[in-house]
Amino acid sequence: MSAPMLEVDGLTLRFRTPSGLVNVLDNVGFALQAGETLGLVGESGSGKSVTALALAGLLDARAQVQARTLRFQGRDLLNSRGEPDPAAWQGLRGRRIGFVFQSPRRALHPLRPIGAQLQQVLQVHRGLKPAAARQEALAWIERVGLSDPARRFKAHAHELSGGQCQRVMIALALAGEPELLIADEPTTGLDVSTQARVLDLVAELSGLARERRLAMLLITHDLALAAQRCARIAVMHAGQLVETLPSAGLRDGAAHPYTRQLLRATPQSAATLEALRSVDGTLPDLTRNDLPACRFAERCDRAEARCRAQAAPLTRLTGLTGLGTRFGAPHALACWHPVQVFHPPLPIAA
Repeated sequence: MSAPMLEVDGLTLRFRTPSGLVNVLDNVGFALQAGETLGLVGESGSGKSVTALALAGLLDARAQVQARTLRFQGRDLLNSRGEPDPAAWQGLRGRRIGFVFQSPRRALHPLRPIGAQLQQVLQVHRGLKPAAARQEALAWIERVGLSDPARRFKAHAHELSGGQCQRVMIALALAGEPELLIADEPTTGLDVSTQARVLDLVAELSGLARERRLAMLLITHDLALAAQRCARIAVMHAGQLVETLPSAGLRDGAAHPYTRQLLRATPQSAATLEALRSVDGTLPDLTRNDLPACRFAERCDRAEARCRAQAAPLTRLTGLTGLGTRFGAPHALACWHPVQVFHPPLPIAA
């Protein structure tokens, strides 16, 4: 296999607050290949969005970010202290790495027409002259399914619906022709039918870029959506990465107790509303200075003293699960007491 497009290892994040440091991310690591779509999933508050912001150097001065490895297409993005290097990110954000942010209406400039924002992206990141950038911006407005491009070109964010704002965000993210797209909860706040249309649009436009082998990191709390749209799933809980596995093996191969509980809490897994189960307990308070080594330990009925005292390394599984062989991607797990894989499949769409 070729070297990963994006390689992350040992990513930690702490926020300075008046009451002290908050340990948000703990030793997060994953890799993303060119042309691959990876779903980063977990409950709200599990650290998914802040992971993307930390990788891209988009957090404010309160954040303390460090990593053992952070590379994009083989290029080291860390300084000598193991922190993201702002200089290394110059020329990557917007041009080689595109972002679709949560809350698109807030992410768009409130005072500038959407056409001017698109035109600026095309001039800065693709070097187009103003006239050519304007024509390409109009083409992108049409490409993402907005009618009357000339009128939309002059529109402001407050004049558009939530779904239309998200389409503009997708155009802004892809207009620079990036090699990696990071989509952070791209359907938040949209109705179900609009969610499907937005995701179909991302898939369609990503397909048009297949010759560039566009990779995508899709951040979502919706495990069923990730299983349908992604080749591989990475599961986060309270700032820790607990399991990665092929989405095709999710139903009958997930082995971490948290992943299993997420599956059972997915509406597609329950025949009736009464049968739907929630994840046990609540996320731990990350301001505590006595967090257990496994942050799921206090919610897990399989936890023992070792789970609280010693973090399990993310280890590739072989043997009984066979997911790497059956589905062509590795299955890795951070758990001392995983769920047996010989359980009935859960009826979640794969």
